[in-house]
Amino acid sequence: MRILIAIGVPRQKEAGAAAVVLNHAAELTKRGHQVECWFLEDVLRPSVQWKRFQALRFAKEIARRIRREPARFDLVNLHAPWGGVYGKWRRRSAGGPPYVLTMQGSEERYVQAMRLEERKGRAWNFSWKNQMWHRAYHQRMYDESIKTADYGVVANREAWICAELKYGRAPGLFWYVPNGTEERFFVAREYPETAACELLFVGTWLDRKGVYYLTDGFLRASQKNLGLRLTVAGCSASEGEVKKMFAAEVREQVKVIPFVKREKVLELYAAHDVFVFPSLVEGMPLTLLEAMATGMPVVTTNTSGMADVVEDNVNGLLVPAADAEKLADSIARLCHSSELRKRLGLAAQETMRRYTWARIAGQMEKVFTLAIEKRERHGRVS
Repeated sequence: MRILIAIGVPRQKEAGAAAVVLNHAAELTKRGHQVECWFLEDVLRPSVQWKRFQALRFAKEIARRIRREPARFDLVNLHAPWGGVYGKWRRRSAGGPPYVLTMQGSEERYVQAMRLEERKGRAWNFSWKNQMWHRAYHQRMYDESIKTADYGVVANREAWICAELKYGRAPGLFWYVPNGTEERFFVAREYPETAACELLFVGTWLDRKGVYYLTDGFLRASQKNLGLRLTVAGCSASEGEVKKMFAAEVREQVKVIPFVKREKVLELYAAHDVFVFPSLVEGMPLTLLEAMATGMPVVTTNTSGMADVVEDNVNGLLVPAADAEKLADSIARLCHSSELRKRLGLAAQETMRRYTWARIAGQMEKVFTLAIEKRERHGRVS
């Protein structure tokens, strides 16, 4: 197949969505396909003036380019919310290569979670004006991307089910295809008998990542373990910005690493005992999958894609979203029990052997094949 994958984010292998595309492309290429990737900088010139409408501009430009050379690709894989413009054109004209949507998570989950946080004063940019703009612009782009796709792959079950039920898409058109992890993360890990002290959070420092509950939970857990330390890595925020959210009495126990090179991330996991990820809204976070692949015991929330891969007390610990007390209790359980850390960590690593990028690419290939076969059937009928 000649495949185009397009996504309106910068080509940065350290970023989650871009890393998904790069890994899909690499594994599909190994399977003999010709894959071309378009990232934000490949399609648009930087523009401060039009940044608010950047997503729509990207969607229009990729649609224009595909339409200009309709025989260049056998299939286009357009990530949400950038596929709707091409999808609408294809629906009207019945021309151009089939459009397969890739979507990480549910905008409906994001809106619900951030509305609750806004009522607590814990949402940074979700006032009623932001909610109106989201509904009129961002949600509408997602709606069109989902409604006009020939087929779709969705990285968590919640968003997959929503796509079928809310938009009335027929069963069999949308598939649950999780994210994956690289083989290099499957390393041996030791679980010393001493109490664990080194916690790790990897993710952008955003309200939707549950950072308020991370700071509250760390304070509570520190009161149960005086030697506890936390590293906040890959946060894209300064040390001062991050530390000011922690209580004064625990700030010295927090280390901040704003940016981690992709080549160094395995060392980061190896240097810590417990992975803590209290996010409120996700697709399927790569950092969680990577941590599990290294054999780290994890504490995360019972929502979004986290609940698709973590089974409570089997290969990790699940806590309710937005619950600092339960988060602290679970951290303390892991820190005080080497047996629990080892049992959950080894089970997590075994789980992740089903989530390698090679296996995920096979699932992507299956959906792509269905889309092309459907087009060929319709062509013969015409």
